[in-house]
Amino acid sequence: MIKRLLPIIILIMGLLYIFLLHSMLFKLIPMCLILIYAYLRMPAFKKRYALLVLSGLFFCMLGDGLLHWFLMGLSAFLIGHLFYLSAFITRWKFSFIRLYSVIPIACFAGFMGWRLLQGLENGGNADMAIPVFMYLIVISLMGFFAVMSGNLLASCGALLFIASDSILSWNMFISDISHSGVLIMTTYYAAQFLIASSIRSKPAFSDLGNKKRTELQA
Repeated sequence: MIKRLLPIIILIMGLLYIFLLHSMLFKLIPMCLILIYAYLRMPAFKKRYALLVLSGLFFCMLGDGLLHWFLMGLSAFLIGHLFYLSAFITRWKFSFIRLYSVIPIACFAGFMGWRLLQGLENGGNADMAIPVFMYLIVISLMGFFAVMSGNLLASCGALLFIASDSILSWNMFISDISHSGVLIMTTYYAAQFLIASSIRSKPAFSDLGNKKRTELQA
């Protein structure tokens, strides 16, 4: 019963923070609930992926709380993405079609890196270039490995996370974006929920098809 109610509660608490209650407590509540949701979806066996995702969720929640001290928050998120990346690697399923995702992800990362470098230099924050670029590289790799896992929920979650952080960094270092707070947090909560949901999700349709063909050929 609680598993069915949790997504609704997460949605309500997320909307409350985004539109009404702008406090750190209400910012962290949806993430706490997503952590619980992910834990309840943990399978009885083969827990490695689930434990890595849970660790990623925890460090991202920590990053939320520390983001007021930007580099500390960025470091916590960086560790969170390393856990996500490690989780997605365990579900690697090679596909030439998915492999081509490296092209748009790399192009987008290159464009963001170029604009962020300009923004950091113009804003007198050139000393932050190295940690920001490290974060950009790691989150881009996280997105790529999520796509290569063939897991639709993980892929959508990772790409939404990239979108959320791109809006945040553009708004902070390049130029203001209208309604940036709403855009950042809606994509962020959706990303975390989808990644948490991927713990018990089924393989991609293409992978199921390949498995059936293999069984027929055997």
